[in-house]
Amino acid sequence: MSGWKEHIGRSILVVGLGSMGKRRIRNLQALGATDLHGFDVREDRRQEAATTYGIQVHERFLDAVDRARPAIMVISVPPHLHHVYMREAVALRIPFFVEASVTDEGLPEIITAVRSNGLFAAPSATMVYHPAIRTVEEILREGRLGRISNVVYHMGNYLPDWHPYEAVSDFYASRRETGGAREIVPFDLTWLTRLFGSPERVCGIHRKTIDIPGAPEIDDTYNAILDHGSFSMVLVIDVVSRQATRRLLVNGSERELIWDWDEQCVRIFHPDRQEWERIPYEAPPAAAGYNKNITEGMYIEEMRAFLNGIDDPSAYANTLERDHQVLKLLYTIERAWEEGRWLPV
Repeated sequence: MSGWKEHIGRSILVVGLGSMGKRRIRNLQALGATDLHGFDVREDRRQEAATTYGIQVHERFLDAVDRARPAIMVISVPPHLHHVYMREAVALRIPFFVEASVTDEGLPEIITAVRSNGLFAAPSATMVYHPAIRTVEEILREGRLGRISNVVYHMGNYLPDWHPYEAVSDFYASRRETGGAREIVPFDLTWLTRLFGSPERVCGIHRKTIDIPGAPEIDDTYNAILDHGSFSMVLVIDVVSRQATRRLLVNGSERELIWDWDEQCVRIFHPDRQEWERIPYEAPPAAAGYNKNITEGMYIEEMRAFLNGIDDPSAYANTLERDHQVLKLLYTIERAWEEGRWLPV
C-alpha cells in the first residue's frame, strides 16, 4: 500500500473556498501537497485562496476538473450542497472527502453508487482525531472507569463568533435546515457513538431560545437524553454560550472522568486515593482567528487519515453508511420532540 505520502503528490481539487475550504488547503499544504486547485463561485474567495496559499483557482467547476484533472476531491461547500459534489466525484470515479453533514439529501443513492464503483468516500470525523478524544477512547477501551453509569456532554458556543469577519446571515449556519446547533449535533455524535455506541431510544428538545442577529429561524439549542440500556447520556448542544465550551463527564463504577477542553488534559478521579489523575495531551496551536482550543492538528491528522484511507479504508474513522446512521439519530431526536415521546433508534 502506498500510503498518504504518495497521494499527497497527486492533483487535489478543493471544492469550496470558504472557512473550511481554506482550512483544508492549509492542512494539505502542511502535509506537503503542492498540486492543489480550488473552485468557488465567489471571486473574493478565489482571490484570497490564490493570494494566501498560492494555489490555482477556478470560477467554474467543469473548468476546474478539465484543468486540474483531479485524482482526489475535498468537498468543503455548505452542507446543503454536499450531495451535488459527491455526485460529481462519483461520476469522475475519484476518492473524496466531504465535510460534516446535517442533511442526507441524495445520500442513499450516493452510498449505492460509491459501493458499486468501489470508491473510497470519507465523511468528516474531525473530533476522532483530537488528542483528548483519543485519550478518552483508550481509557474506555481499557475499562479503567469500570461499568459506565452515565455520560454528560455539553458543547456550546456563540454563533456570531463562528465567522466574526462576516454577518451570520451570510453563511449556511443561519439557515434553518443547516443551523449551527443542528449541524453540531451529528458532528459530535460521530465521535460520541464511536466511544459509547448507539443508543436504544432517545428523547429530546430543540428550540429557539434567544435572538441571534442574522439567524431568526434557527433552533439555537438541542437537548437530548440517549438511553443506551445499561447507561444514559445527556447531550446539550447550543450556539448561545458566550464562552466556547466542550466538556465531557463520564461516571463509572470505579472512577470518574472529566474532560474540559480549557484544561488541556483529561482527568480521572481515583476514590481510593481521593485525588485526580491528570493526563495531559499535546495539541498544536489553532490557526489565527480561531478559538485556542480548536487545534489545527486534528484537522491535519484527519486529512492524513483520509489519504491513507484511499488504499486502506479501515485507516479512516468514518464511512458514508455510518454517517447516515448518525444523521438518522439527529432526525429521531427531532421527531421525538415533535411527537412528545421516547422513540426507538
